[in-house]
Amino acid sequence: MKRRVIVRPEAEDDLKEAFRWYEGKRTGLGYDFLLQVDAGINFISRNREIHPAEYQETRRHLIRRFPYKITYLIKEDEIVILAVTHGKRRPESTKRQNR
Repeated sequence: MKRRVIVRPEAEDDLKEAFRWYEGKRTGLGYDFLLQVDAGINFISRNREIHPAEYQETRRHLIRRFPYKITYLIKEDEIVILAVTHGKRRPESTKRQNR
């Protein structure tokens, strides 16, 4: 069952930054990145509990083809996307957003 998905402003900022970086590397690559993120969010909305809960009940989904992860929370009938971060980024930056 698909759930309502809320993308926090911080996650939108992450997406914009990554999009610009990938587009700067090769025209169209930023759009490929966004398509993979969208596929990941759709997967999460259909299978929201497939990933184990971690720090403060956050969960992570790894994006295909790109070294990024979607960090999200499950709240009743909603999925809240907290961040879309590079796999090498320090976890402390996401922890601060969850407060």
